[in-house]
Amino acid sequence: MNYRKLGRTDLKVSEICLGTMTWGEQNTEAEGHEQMDYALSEGVNFFDTSEMYAVPPKPETQGATEKIIGNWFKTRKNRDKVILATKVAGRSPMNWLRDEKVGTEQSRAQITEAVNKSLKRLQTDYIDLYQLHWPDRPISLFGGNGLTYKHVEAESHPIHEILDVLNDIVKAGKVRHIALSNESPWGTMKFVAESESRGLPRVQSIQNAYNLVNRTFELGGAEIAHQEQVGLLAYSPLAQGYLSGKYQNGALPQGSRKQLFNRLQRYESPQGNAAIDAYVAIAKKHGLDASQMANQFVTTRSFVTSNIIGATTMEQLKLAVTSRHVKWTDELEKEINAEHAKQPNPCP
Repeated sequence: MNYRKLGRTDLKVSEICLGTMTWGEQNTEAEGHEQMDYALSEGVNFFDTSEMYAVPPKPETQGATEKIIGNWFKTRKNRDKVILATKVAGRSPMNWLRDEKVGTEQSRAQITEAVNKSLKRLQTDYIDLYQLHWPDRPISLFGGNGLTYKHVEAESHPIHEILDVLNDIVKAGKVRHIALSNESPWGTMKFVAESESRGLPRVQSIQNAYNLVNRTFELGGAEIAHQEQVGLLAYSPLAQGYLSGKYQNGALPQGSRKQLFNRLQRYESPQGNAAIDAYVAIAKKHGLDASQMANQFVTTRSFVTSNIIGATTMEQLKLAVTSRHVKWTDELEKEINAEHAKQPNPCP
């Protein structure tokens, strides 16, 4: 396992990060524990979760994933072996995360409540990386094409006020470092600028979707990652399973996320289907498992700090974790970039 520096911190995180959002919904606590045991044995020292998980978000399962991780820490007594990242929700109508039964926002009161609850569920005194799950201000997310911007006036908390709250949480020892998620290039640089001008904590990473059919991060985020050391924690490296080929030709595997929740329409355009078919064919041509090729594409990008993989079975998990052994050749890079040029970012 290779390890990479997290932003400008002294932390070295594994190039593969264990995603956890299925635990408490598609996976039981025992299965979550088995996944963590295996990942740690393979050198994965970086786990990512959220106060909102399990996914899809709903009142009955909110917080379940953090509880599963907390119970694992308690039984294994190995909190010091893991660099732990979790997230606080952005502005949304979800009214089951807060005691007052109101929609989420990144106010002082709500962030403070959220971090305290996460610490309790996780059974730990500190969180290594605390991420803003999505912005407090309205921007196009989760299927927005990443290219067109439409301004929307709406209430939001100023970025410097959000940083003030996070600063107090860091000073209290509850959080070591802070980060962003589902953020735009403008938002990232605004956070950097506000932290530098006001002496507030600096964001160390950004967690955005990134995969073969969604390379929009390269359009603005990649330069920031290099110039400002706000590296990408890439989520959805398999485009929620589509790049494994399991949904080709209308297939609907029993127990898959698509079959259970029918939530993945962003990957089902004609252009997206054609691109996915092409990438699966490239993997086959090179004698590679399609999911491993897709994962290693993400892991080998120079602006990626860690590739957040996720699985519902141990077979899937082992394929994802061992994808780091795939030899990435110039020929493979050339063929993938040629396909990307035909249809850039069909599934943003």
